[in-house]
Amino acid sequence: MLTLIHAPMSRSSRMIWLLEELGAEYEIRYVSIRRRDGSGGPDEANPHPHKQVPALLHGKALVTESAAVTLYLTDLFPDSPLGRPLGHAERGPYLSWLAYYAGVVEPTATAHLTGVTASNPMMAKGYNDMAAHVVGTLSRQPYLLGDKISAVDILLGSALSWARALLPESEAVDRYAATVNSRPALARAREIDSKPDGFHD
Repeated sequence: MLTLIHAPMSRSSRMIWLLEELGAEYEIRYVSIRRRDGSGGPDEANPHPHKQVPALLHGKALVTESAAVTLYLTDLFPDSPLGRPLGHAERGPYLSWLAYYAGVVEPTATAHLTGVTASNPMMAKGYNDMAAHVVGTLSRQPYLLGDKISAVDILLGSALSWARALLPESEAVDRYAATVNSRPALARAREIDSKPDGFHD
């Protein structure tokens, strides 16, 4: 059984979306986390080393961080079109975009949204380079990997649904966000997130 360590309306919400896309049988363990407004706090029932989410339990395996959980789940369901299994022609780009999202997109976008780039030229350049790369990619093709959606699009699409301002104004990005966020699995995930009962199949 897969167990998602989850706090509603948080970064782990997109993992419910991914699990729904994969058609996985899973349960949810709800935990509290420290929120930006100062509410909440660390939960001793959370196995994440920093008491954050998401975290995934699979047997004795603990997987943390969104990109790692995403890769773990899509490798666990190799027949899903959302992953790119070993031997697939797009395996390399898939791994690259997962790492790029975690290591470049989120940090530079966070710096931009919090105003850090306004006073730090190096961070500003990092954000501008990232934005040009992502917007350029989505201007050439419908998804990050090409013509077919992947789990990386769930990560980016989810982020854009929370904060469209993380990327510059662009018709290509608007079209992309609308397409990715119109998927039925996301509607199911939002329903689950709003009405927790702990178990879903």
